Amino acid sequence: MSSLDQKSPNVLLQSLCCKIIGKTEAEVAHQFQYAVRVIGSNYAPTIERDEFLVSEKIQKELLKQRRVADAALFSELHRKLQTQGVLKHRWSILYLLLSLCEDPRKPSRDASFGALIAQALPRDAHSTPFYCARPQSLSLSHPERFSLAQNPNSMGTSGVSSLGVYSLNGPQILLAGHQTAAESLRQPLGSHLAWNLLPTASPSFAPTSRGPLLPVITSARSALRQQRDGDSNAEIGEATLVRDILYVFQGIDGKFIKMCSQANCYKIDEKVLLSRSLRDTSSRLAELGWLHNKVRKYTDARSLDRAFGLVGQSFCASLHQELKEYYRLLSVLHSQLQVEDDQGLNLGAESNLTLRRLLVWTYDPKVRLKTLAALVDFCQGRKGGELASAVHAYGKTGDPYMRALVQHILGLVSHPILNFLYRWIYDGELEDTYHEFFVASDPTVKTDRLWHDKYTLRKSMIPSFITMDQANKVLLIGKSINFLHQVCHDRTSPGKIVPASKSMDSPRDAAELFADQEGAFQGKIDAAYFDTSKYLLDVLNRNYLLLEHLQAMRRYLLLGQGDFIRHLMDLLKPELARPATTLYQHNLTGILETAIRATNAQFDSPEILKRLDVRLLEVSPGDTGWDVFSLDYHVDGPIATVFTRECMSHYLRVFNFLWRAKRMEYTLTDIWKGQMCNAKLLKNMPELSGVLHQCHILASEMVHFIHQMQYYITFEVLECSWDELWNKVQHAQDLDHIIAAHEVFLNTIITRCLLDTNNRSLLNQLRAIFDQIIEFQNAQDTLYRSGLEELQHRLQFEEKKRQRQEEGEWGVTTVQEAKESRHVQEFQETIPKMRSQLRILTHFYQGMVQQFLVLLMTSSDESLQFLSFRLDFNEHYKARDPRLRASLGASRGRRSSNM
Repeated sequence: MSSLDQKSPNVLLQSLCCKIIGKTEAEVAHQFQYAVRVIGSNYAPTIERDEFLVSEKIQKELLKQRRVADAALFSELHRKLQTQGVLKHRWSILYLLLSLCEDPRKPSRDASFGALIAQALPRDAHSTPFYCARPQSLSLSHPERFSLAQNPNSMGTSGVSSLGVYSLNGPQILLAGHQTAAESLRQPLGSHLAWNLLPTASPSFAPTSRGPLLPVITSARSALRQQRDGDSNAEIGEATLVRDILYVFQGIDGKFIKMCSQANCYKIDEKVLLSRSLRDTSSRLAELGWLHNKVRKYTDARSLDRAFGLVGQSFCASLHQELKEYYRLLSVLHSQLQVEDDQGLNLGAESNLTLRRLLVWTYDPKVRLKTLAALVDFCQGRKGGELASAVHAYGKTGDPYMRALVQHILGLVSHPILNFLYRWIYDGELEDTYHEFFVASDPTVKTDRLWHDKYTLRKSMIPSFITMDQANKVLLIGKSINFLHQVCHDRTSPGKIVPASKSMDSPRDAAELFADQEGAFQGKIDAAYFDTSKYLLDVLNRNYLLLEHLQAMRRYLLLGQGDFIRHLMDLLKPELARPATTLYQHNLTGILETAIRATNAQFDSPEILKRLDVRLLEVSPGDTGWDVFSLDYHVDGPIATVFTRECMSHYLRVFNFLWRAKRMEYTLTDIWKGQMCNAKLLKNMPELSGVLHQCHILASEMVHFIHQMQYYITFEVLECSWDELWNKVQHAQDLDHIIAAHEVFLNTIITRCLLDTNNRSLLNQLRAIFDQIIEFQNAQDTLYRSGLEELQHRLQFEEKKRQRQEEGEWGVTTVQEAKESRHVQEFQETIPKMRSQLRILTHFYQGMVQQFLVLLMTSSDESLQFLSFRLDFNEHYKARDPRLRASLGASRGRRSSNM
């Protein structure tokens, strides 16, 4: 032992190689280099570390060679080694000795480690004997396998690349620096089989030096196999079916099991004599190949389709990952088959690869492939967010194993969507070449319609794990950023508006983020939404006076600035009384500026006053200035987003209605002034008292009607609606809330002012009432004009009569008196005509009001129903028309029964 201790391990190993092989040191240089690499590597054994079992095998081998003395000597030396601490790895040394002593040319049932090393030993001493590579595909057919067996060096790209050194009953042997077996087989498809397959099998693995690995079989064995399986009419064995099944697992037709295109499944040739149990088991196993083909066909068809988009390519990548794990399983099975071919073919050993064992080992992969095939079917024709929704729908299962699979796929699929989303909400950029994202952009839309029309939601592309509220917020965030840059010309970088969050670098991060809908994801969306919206509203209010413009609309177009409107109407009265064709806009504009300077409107901002203007509507025959005059308010830039053309059209309609109602109020004021001023003058004409009384009564009815309408319009419609609008604007979180509140405000005014299509009959009736008021004003003016002329004539006659009497003459002659009497009689004859005209006017007016009240009573708007009660406060019209005698409760009950 002392002499051995002084020698280095390399010298001892070289001496051992010379001793075992029986050659000189120069002749065993190749084996010595290989032994050095083996001992210096980090190989893990493929069998159980049982030192006693190895020593027993060595003794049996010595006894088999009739070396009884050597067996006894070995037993004694092994006993001494066990009692001393000279060697730390006795089992490894013993196993190496056992392996080296076996002849690799003689296959044995126990397939020792040394025999397999001898088979795998490369000719080039510098090459790596075990190279880990992922499987690509298995060999295609039996003839190809036979040809490759004859010429192993002629392998191409078609075939099975080695998965490395796969163990079928224990840990794997791997080179130092490569991933461990547990790490490489952690995915579910190959892991169970790689660690648990064939617990009773002998240690085996499939080494290779370079390139793909195919079973290397001698031509003699191939010939024997072909001779054995050649007769299709003879009953075939289970081993032959196993070989066919392994090819079917890859989607390749076997010798006896082939794809039937009509039935769309794999079938066993009917001519083959086979027991029913084996046929059924083979059919069940062949389903795995059909599932594989379904998934593989989808990936092959979509992988090169660029229009499928990033989400679709991610989905295909996830399917490829699952198929790779499936191929790892097939590589393990195929390697075991080749080891059995090489070890047990001549000895007639029973195979460990049986159909029933394949059923057990492929149970989990089959379930996994079934899920993938169902997912592929469900995802046909889908892309982008719609595809992500389809994948997410399959994750709602109680099976944690399948849920983990779908979650893994969903992480890959949703990662591009998350990248789209982050670019949109943090930079306002939309790089969606294949229209996969749920935010769509229309490049044909101009800048002035950017907020309303340029960006929209593709509802079909909204993933099911993103709520509609979140999608709307995402749309608003990016739209706000683009609105600031393109419309408001705000140069603030998006990073200063919204602090960019950490992007999701991996699909796993994306899956975890989307899984936490109410937590992290919602927090990111809300933070970006509030910051962006608040900044946009600040810019609009600070730089573009949005709220001031809104108030200006209320003051001018909705007649809220009372002193200005009254003074403007006084100044315009002479002009508007003229025919519409004689008006000139520059004259009206000058009157408008005069009214502004004379009232509190002069204190408004110049930015507002310069937008206020006069507009003349389209002229119809017979129109006066009152019919075509309108105020106008010019809007442009960012505020035009709120005050759109449709909104300004609504404002003009409401202004014309309010202007006409204000004119009625102004007209009735003039009527009342005329009555008050002329009452004392015409007191001396008793024949007019009845007509004047009739005028007073009709004017009072009209004043009551217009006052109630003005009260309703001013307070119940305008003020209430404006108060709601202002509260909403003050608490608005984004620009869309302001736009929506403003549209609700205008729609409410349009509806309650009877300007919508549903109230067209009411509006026509109201306009007819307004026309009756104008006609009454004209009739009263004519009456007063005639009365004043007659009064003036009588006063002049009396004055002449008095002057003649003072001169001592007769005050009136008979001729003059007769002439005066005829004149008075002619005037008195016109009074019945005036009374009749007023009676007709009153009849038409009351009939129109009565019909208007009936329409109000039948309206679905309760505010209009209450207006009918106020208009008929003394129940004058109710007594005349039975239709007005129904109470509000009865009318409401009648409507509800009809509904």
